[in-house]
Amino acid sequence: MQTLSMDVETKTLLEKIANTIRGLSMDAVQKAESGHPGLPMGCAEIGAYLYGILLRYNPKDPHWINRDRFILSAGHGSMLLYSCLHLAGYDLSMNDIEQFRQLHSRTPGHPEDHVTPGIETTTGPLGQGLGNAVGQALGFKMLAAQFNTPEFSLFDNKIYCLMGDGCMMEGVTSEVSSLAGHLCLDNLVVIYDANKVSLDGPLSESASENTKMRYEAYGWDVYEVNGQDLDALHATFTAIRENQTKPVFIVAHTVIGYGSPHKSGTHHAHGAPLGVQEVAASKEALGIPQDPFYVPDVVYDYFKRKLPFDIELEETWNKNFAAWAKTHPEKLRQFETMEKHILPNDLEERLNAIPMPASIAGRKASQMIIENICTFLPQMYGGSADLSGSDLTFIKQYPIISAGHYAGRNIKFGVREFGMATMATGLSETGMIIPFIGTFLTFSDYMRNAIRLCSLMRHQVIYQFTHDSIFLGEDGPTHQPVEHYAALRAIPHLHVIRPADPHEVVGAWIAALRYEGPTALLLSRQNLPLLNETKVSYADGVGRGAYILRKEKGGKPDYTLLSTGSEVWLSLEVANELEKMGKRVRVISMPCWEIFEAQPAEYKEEILGGDLGIRVSIEAGIEQGWHKYIGRNGIAISQEDFGASAPYRALQEYFGFTPDQILARIL
Repeated sequence: MQTLSMDVETKTLLEKIANTIRGLSMDAVQKAESGHPGLPMGCAEIGAYLYGILLRYNPKDPHWINRDRFILSAGHGSMLLYSCLHLAGYDLSMNDIEQFRQLHSRTPGHPEDHVTPGIETTTGPLGQGLGNAVGQALGFKMLAAQFNTPEFSLFDNKIYCLMGDGCMMEGVTSEVSSLAGHLCLDNLVVIYDANKVSLDGPLSESASENTKMRYEAYGWDVYEVNGQDLDALHATFTAIRENQTKPVFIVAHTVIGYGSPHKSGTHHAHGAPLGVQEVAASKEALGIPQDPFYVPDVVYDYFKRKLPFDIELEETWNKNFAAWAKTHPEKLRQFETMEKHILPNDLEERLNAIPMPASIAGRKASQMIIENICTFLPQMYGGSADLSGSDLTFIKQYPIISAGHYAGRNIKFGVREFGMATMATGLSETGMIIPFIGTFLTFSDYMRNAIRLCSLMRHQVIYQFTHDSIFLGEDGPTHQPVEHYAALRAIPHLHVIRPADPHEVVGAWIAALRYEGPTALLLSRQNLPLLNETKVSYADGVGRGAYILRKEKGGKPDYTLLSTGSEVWLSLEVANELEKMGKRVRVISMPCWEIFEAQPAEYKEEILGGDLGIRVSIEAGIEQGWHKYIGRNGIAISQEDFGASAPYRALQEYFGFTPDQILARIL
């Protein structure tokens, strides 16, 4: 079975598997009264061939690291994937299939990797699954370059991705496909479900491009095949498996809703149940019994007979791994560090030992930390959207990754911010890489949906966003973030950290490395003073999310100043002036709201509870969110309009971010 053999008997069984996928998909969507039956019915042979013949996987261990991976970028067709996983023997029961799209089911409307065994990434927003696939493919090329030896190939798996017309039309597809061709990723196979139908109607109403020529221009090998012809699929995939030298794009011509007498080939099969009568008519036309959720015994038997071969694949790999580990103990230590994301016990001491000047930009302090941690954390790989010279993410002691040369640690993503973010998620999904990627904060808008999905999956990706305020200066309002702090803080599970100085940048990196989820570092372009007040332990500072920099002297405070980032030193200057007037002032740095909210209630009460006088927030972004901490009557020193093009100091004066101007407003 694992040699890609397909005799007449096997072909007959695959045909039964394909029709079983159709039946399960129709029934699940119909029972839920919601869903997309068209893709599973049109791509049933593709699913049957992948899981029945082609893919190397072990359903009893979905996390075997060298498994082939299948990503359904067209996530609306999730019943194709759920049907395949159930039949193949993954921990997904028939009851799970019957609970499609129901509350707390393991078969949600779109695939979620933290919910269902065998799901490789969370898909749904079209095109992003392809970006994740390209990231995974690149990640495994990098791991192969790091760990494969002439005697042992630890990493030789392939990444398969099924995309549809919606994916094809999304711009992120162009970004990642272009880069995949440039990097010559010969472990990536993309199947394009070319059914000529989109949700709203015929594809001809919105697209007429030659996708085959498009992918040839990207530098891919392109095949064209009848996606419902098992012999043609077998011939195509066999040739690819044996001879692939580039990323492969397969134009698979299918009929959406195949088997439905009245809806196949039309958009009516795309995004709604077929209807009870049409389901019955479709089953009759396909020769499927009318019983709901019917699976022939021969289908279950086929996968039961296949299971020992699947298990043997991993067992053989484990034996090779043991022999490799014995021969290469140094590589084994590196492998384990990457696999377990091991951090040194003295991480904080190492980072605090980095000599920082008295005045330095947040981005520069972060660069110094990156250069340091990459010497002892092999899991760290960096990249930038063509701005590494400005966002300072480049690791100087390591080479750039290029076609055929994957042993470096720097990825040149080009001006492809959205694609970069989707690929970073894919890199993290290898399980062994912690990617950090950089661009200007204002361009996080391009990346937002990818950051959102990464946060939903809680993958460890570090986003280094520099030029974090209007104070970047002359580039002007097109490049000056204003609403971006609030926009990023609105994403659940994303830690947004805006450090005040190098001490807090160190804390921000410790937080990012320890957090099992995504982190956005918002770093200044302009120099910031090194503050004595922030020189505290991680546990007492950034590790708390918010902490007192200066406590009021005697009695309750008259003013409490809260700030982040480059405005923290302003808060301290304002506090000095207030204290000269005899006022009692508390100054709080709040580098990460999310970490603060996770603190015990007693700590939050200690920092922000009770009567703290007049509460003032100082941050060069919109005030949205701050009134949770300063109250309805608190004063928000904020930036409620777009910036302007001028030198930093002129902007500070013009927009009221000087100590004297802030003092005048709060008095």
